[in-house]
Amino acid sequence: MSIKDRIHHVQQTIAQATSRAGRQSGTVNVIGVTKYVSVARTVEAVEAGVLHIGENRWQTAKDKWDYIHEHTGAGQATPTWHFIGTLQRNKVKDIVGKFQYIHSLDRLSLASAIQEQAEKLDVTVKCFIQVNVSGEQSKQGMSAAEVSLFLEQLQQYPRLLPIGLMTMAPFELEKEETRLVFRQLRELRDELIAKGNGKCTVTELSMGMSNDYEIAIEEGATFVRLGTVLIGTEEDE
Repeated sequence: MSIKDRIHHVQQTIAQATSRAGRQSGTVNVIGVTKYVSVARTVEAVEAGVLHIGENRWQTAKDKWDYIHEHTGAGQATPTWHFIGTLQRNKVKDIVGKFQYIHSLDRLSLASAIQEQAEKLDVTVKCFIQVNVSGEQSKQGMSAAEVSLFLEQLQQYPRLLPIGLMTMAPFELEKEETRLVFRQLRELRDELIAKGNGKCTVTELSMGMSNDYEIAIEEGATFVRLGTVLIGTEEDE
């Protein structure tokens, strides 16, 4: 299946999921996760209209980022880059300034490193706070109870703009069983907005991957991270 065919399939699925939830399809941003494919496949995705690209390691993203930015001409759309993996402090210098979004902010030490690099480059970084809703020990992220205080602490880092919450449902759950995880993240977001008296910037929800994005959209996802269903794998190249 070509990437254009995959895009059409995903668009249809999103339209159906948003309709079931009483939402408009334009409220869902699709991130094409390219971590398992080549530079050529990533370029094919961008040329087919995938303009949000997600990577989880700079080592695998570097060649793709370099090639696309060196070969994007005047008048051509440049993709928006999302860092969706665990981010170590010593890798922040590689990410800030190239990736407009970070989906895995989960500790103050990381916020401090992002702030320092963003100041050097005179940029502001949009961040999702990663929340371990399911409580799995293998999952990164803070507990739901820690998020409110963390948001207050982030005010000392003006180069970070916390725009939303991110979570991952346990992969081994049946698709319908992921619903509670996504619902709890949405309810947490809604609580933060209610307590923020109009000042809370955390409005977006990054949740849902290839195996469960329909459920995530039904529960309010505004960003979904799609790899195999949208981009495919090495075997599809």
